[in-house]
Amino acid sequence: MTIKWIKTAHKGLRYYEHQERKHGKQKDRYYSIRFKVGGKDYGYGVGWLSDGIPEAILKEEPELGFQDYCLKLLRQYKGNVKAGSGPRSPKEKRSIEQEKREQTEAEKEREAKENITFCEFMTKIYLPQSERDKKEKTYAIEEMLYRVHLAGIIGNLPFGKISAFHLERIKKDMTDEKKSDRTIQYVLQLIRQAFNTARKLGFYAGESPTNAVKWPKLDNMKLRYLSIDEAETLLKALAAKSQNLHDISLLSLHTGLRFGEIAALTWSRVNYEAGTLAILNAKSGSRTAYLTEKAKAMLKSRKQGKPNELIFRKRSGKDGVMQQSSKVFHDTVNELKLNEGITDRKQKVTFHTLRHTFATHLYESTHDLYLTQRSLGHATGTMTARYAKMSDERLREGSAALEAAFAANGKKEAVQVVNLSK
Repeated sequence: MTIKWIKTAHKGLRYYEHQERKHGKQKDRYYSIRFKVGGKDYGYGVGWLSDGIPEAILKEEPELGFQDYCLKLLRQYKGNVKAGSGPRSPKEKRSIEQEKREQTEAEKEREAKENITFCEFMTKIYLPQSERDKKEKTYAIEEMLYRVHLAGIIGNLPFGKISAFHLERIKKDMTDEKKSDRTIQYVLQLIRQAFNTARKLGFYAGESPTNAVKWPKLDNMKLRYLSIDEAETLLKALAAKSQNLHDISLLSLHTGLRFGEIAALTWSRVNYEAGTLAILNAKSGSRTAYLTEKAKAMLKSRKQGKPNELIFRKRSGKDGVMQQSSKVFHDTVNELKLNEGITDRKQKVTFHTLRHTFATHLYESTHDLYLTQRSLGHATGTMTARYAKMSDERLREGSAALEAAFAANGKKEAVQVVNLSK
């Protein structure tokens, strides 16, 4: 279609008519402006008469007609071209306006992110992500710690308003409630993880206030472990109640595996010929655990399943990995009075005590910290070193050796004195 331009009474302003569409009683018109600066021609389309004048312009000049609007743009663009600043065409103007809108939206989004409360972040972002990505038990613990210890004190505060003062208050409240140092550590860790996640997602740009708080120190030296006789008595009692629980406990005692590591074992991870278990995706990475003859015999006595089937299935027969040991274990420990008279929770016998028992007797038998570390799957020797401190027998041996050395030296000096008198 050939466009037939029609000049107006105004220099630089022209239009053409739509062949069919009308605006009012006349045909709709498309207006265009033209001007020349420095010997160069400039021409831009303004738009259809039916499109009207932008609302923002009409608010400022409600009496402005469409042709006057076109002439206003002509003067504006021509002036900008001469000055070398500002939008020099409708396209540039739209681009600048779009950029401003994007900047405004980005600023609003930034302000909204910065003003999000700890409660909104935890309930809408952090905890849902925890439920998706973490173990069911871990999520349940984090949700409980937030709800019980954090929501009431810092829940309604944005991240930028949460300070070390609030964290000290949380610590004091938990101490007054007789919560353990370990539980207080868990709460501080949850706060730190929330701040780190908020920083990664752009909700917060500062440092975590946990950096300015003194964390409680844990006394890891006081760890309960069982004597060989106590361990055998416990296994015998468990076998009388639950063969499955007996087998799980025996495996922990003979390999040092955590409950979660045992619960996740499938038959494909057992290598009878090498006498090993493949522990995958464990707390400190994957490793190999070595079986004693008793542990190997126990596994062989169980009904062998398919490679991808769990060795120790839930008692209910439902699918999924067991999350914690049976209450039968706790009841059996109480019946054997292994915790009688003990008030310090770190000294009480739990399922994890079986892992401590394995590690302690392994170290006492070998006096090899590196071997113990590798057997437990510790990333560093720091955690393993506590088992050396637990070895009272070795301390007694050291004391006796020192006493013998002094005694021998004393006898030697006595002999020398007698010889000199002669």
